[in-house]
Amino acid sequence: MKIQAELSLYPLRTQHLSGNIANFTETLQGAGLHPKTGAMSTSLSGEVGQVFAAVARAFERCAASSDIVLVLKAGNACPVCPTQERVTPCKI
Repeated sequence: MKIQAELSLYPLRTQHLSGNIANFTETLQGAGLHPKTGAMSTSLSGEVGQVFAAVARAFERCAASSDIVLVLKAGNACPVCPTQERVTPCKI
């Protein structure tokens, strides 16, 4: 099943946020996903197992070196563009 997810990673107790966020998105890319990083969140789409497994690895990688909070929203009701280069917005 294809899903679309929006993730917000909040590194805690650090002045340098970009390193943790870069590690997180690099881990997602390494899993074959195409995350799109915005100002406050990252969106991605893919098969449910692939997405959740990659998010778990990315969380573990970042949490091993610093305190973080991850907020995840996922749904299967949003159509996914076949190329996964962009996600078609939901129409609610």
